[in-house]
Amino acid sequence: MKTVVIATNNAHKASEIAAALPFPSWEFKTLDDMGIKSDPDETETTFEGNARIKACAARRASGGLAVLADDSGLEVDALDGAPGVFSARYAGEHASDRHNNEKLLAELSEVPDENRTARFVCTLVFIDEDGSEHIARGTVEGHIGRAPRGEGGFGYDPLFWPDVFDGKKTLAEVSQDEKAAVSHRGNALRDLRSQLEGFCR
Repeated sequence: MKTVVIATNNAHKASEIAAALPFPSWEFKTLDDMGIKSDPDETETTFEGNARIKACAARRASGGLAVLADDSGLEVDALDGAPGVFSARYAGEHASDRHNNEKLLAELSEVPDENRTARFVCTLVFIDEDGSEHIARGTVEGHIGRAPRGEGGFGYDPLFWPDVFDGKKTLAEVSQDEKAAVSHRGNALRDLRSQLEGFCR
């Protein structure tokens, strides 16, 4: 059995990843499952760079096991790609989702609807035991609304209207299964699975 350490303590994220990469000989473990403390500073300016920082730190802490890390966030065209890699701390280092959403709405208050285009981005970095690396990226295009809608999801989901739903629902108004079918992380995981299928036995 091959152990893959997911560089997160989020059990929900780990179960989503395990479901998207159903290789029979693999078992996925979170940092908590492995008794690993790993919280490196994310100092890069790209999602790929920060995902690699997390993957490399988890690989060192696990003694060289295979690892998988992700970094994701929201890019708003009218804000030149912000909040980007600062999505989780847009309103400050320990900002809540509500505060981040309030700041985003304030920044876009004078931006007309047709210019409020945005996308969620997820980049995955998988490093195998032999040090080989696979990178996968997923996005979902949409636009930013003018007020939160929906009780589900997290982060900027209540403000994000995906194009794939024809402007009828925010990401916070759909089921987890509907979200996974179109989300940036879901798309990145499908990309990674297609890359790895030839290597997994």
